[in-house]
Amino acid sequence: MAEETDTDWDEVWALSRRVLEDGASLELTDETRGLMMRTAQQVAIGQQDAEDALRSLPTATTLLGEIHHRIGEGSRRLSRARNRAYKLRDAGELDGARQLMRDVLAVEVVPLYREQAETLLDQFTGLSEVLATGRLNPDLDDRQQLAVIAQRLQRGHALELTDDLRDLLRRTTPTAAISETETEEALKSPEGAEALMGMILSRFRDAQSRFLPAMFRMTSLRDSGDLEGARQQMRDVLAVEVVPRYREAAEEQLKGLDSPPPES
Repeated sequence: MAEETDTDWDEVWALSRRVLEDGASLELTDETRGLMMRTAQQVAIGQQDAEDALRSLPTATTLLGEIHHRIGEGSRRLSRARNRAYKLRDAGELDGARQLMRDVLAVEVVPLYREQAETLLDQFTGLSEVLATGRLNPDLDDRQQLAVIAQRLQRGHALELTDDLRDLLRRTTPTAAISETETEEALKSPEGAEALMGMILSRFRDAQSRFLPAMFRMTSLRDSGDLEGARQQMRDVLAVEVVPRYREAAEEQLKGLDSPPPES
């Protein structure tokens, strides 16, 4: 249940599983007290409250349960909201995506989850401004901005082929396996740039819709012992995929399947 940050959540999650799920006794060693003091602060429980709780075994066990609850509930809340917000973002409904992050922030107390929600809210707010004005933001993801510009065109706005947009397209086309020659030819007119934008977005969209189901099938086949069938899923991806990111991902998965299993 750990997040990718400097926390002690792996350790406290393992302790919670032993005590709260498996029924082991909580041993209040110096190490355990230190762990619980640190993680209490990481989930916005005050130092004095944590110190008071650690004076007895029953209250310490309650404290452990509250730490466990805040980590798990916050993670689930943010994950659900983030997944829904991404779908709204991709549909051009950025106001809805922003509201989902505001809803998280209205109830979330864990600093890490608040920071992540605030970051997403800032991103969605920036994309909303791009959608409204057509002006690009150097701090936002290139491909997300391309998608927003495409949504803007669908709403009837004319494409403004600015130097910033040309530069963004030049940065993005290599990631979609589009050559420099093809890019420069397309950038001679707004119509060509619009077609180029559509090609970039469709290649990534097709690559994702191809790779993710193949990954699911590969995992199922691997887990059932059919390694050759699992390998074939990635070979099938590589037979048609041109987007470098997804080719590299498929090659990495195939390499992992071809590696000898770890010694038991």
